[in-house]
Parts: sequence; structure tokens; C-alpha cells
Amino acid sequence: MKKIASLFCILLPFIMLSQNELPSIDLTTTEGKKISLQEAATSDSIVIVSLWATWCVPCLKELDAISEVWDEWQDETNVELLAISIDDSRTVKRVKPLINGKGWDYTILLDTNNDLKRALGASTVPLTLLVKNNKIIFRHSGYSPGYESELFEKIKEYSN
Repeated sequence: MKKIASLFCILLPFIMLSQNELPSIDLTTTEGKKISLQEAATSDSIVIVSLWATWCVPCLKELDAISEVWDEWQDETNVELLAISIDDSRTVKRVKPLINGKGWDYTILLDTNNDLKRALGASTVPLTLLVKNNKIIFRHSGYSPGYESELFEKIKEYSN
């Protein structure tokens, strides 16, 4: 029995990493309304799911960089973006002022209990997923300047 439990513990991270469908999790809008992630991400076009936090500098840089080219991306590919904050109950109050100040034109959702982060097996943020019809088709962790260009190439590749 110990061997089975040990094997399960070893394989669990790999099972979670190989997940190819969005988990069925309810998130909250900044106005406090509950919304199903699968409902929000159901689209024939590509949906970017970005896990981020107000305290994560690379997250903010990535979302700022995408914001600069967002209109062009939407015009060319009809892509959508769900920016899901993993700020907890202590820092979630910073989300709304931050997004208002940044002027991000994305759908902002809250994962204050980190249910989505755990379900996706995300150890760090930013975590960027490309999703089509609730299927995860691309996954990337971290951000470095210029990465948004590579992401856009992936979006165009999967849009065809």
C-alpha cells in the first residue's frame, strides 16, 4: 500500500501538468459575481488565461506588454484574455485600483483561494495558457521582455 501511495505522490505533479482541459472552477468577478471558468473560456477563438498577482512584477510587465498590442491582437485573431488574479484575501483589495490605473481592457477574475492555481499545478506566476473550446493547447510559465511576440505567434498558429 505504501508503494502505491508513493507512486501516486510521484506521478500527481505529472498528471496535473499533462492536464489538457480547463478545470471546472468558479471564480469571482471584481464586482463579486461568481462565474464558471469553463463558461468564461468557452469560445471557438483562442482565449488567453493568465494567472497573475498584484505583487508579481513579471506578471504586471507581461500584462502591460500585452496591453500595448491588445487592439491589434484582437483585430487580427479575435483573441480574448482572462486575467485571473491569485491575490489572497489580504492583497485582493489592490486588484481593482491597479487594473483601473493600468487601464487593462481584459476580463479580470479573482482566484482568492488559489483553487485554479492548485488545479493547474502552477508553482509560479505568471502562468499563461492558450485555450480553445476549454482545451489547454499551450502552457508557459514566467515572463521575459519580448515574450509577448512569441505568444502572439502561437496565437496565430492555433487560430488557423
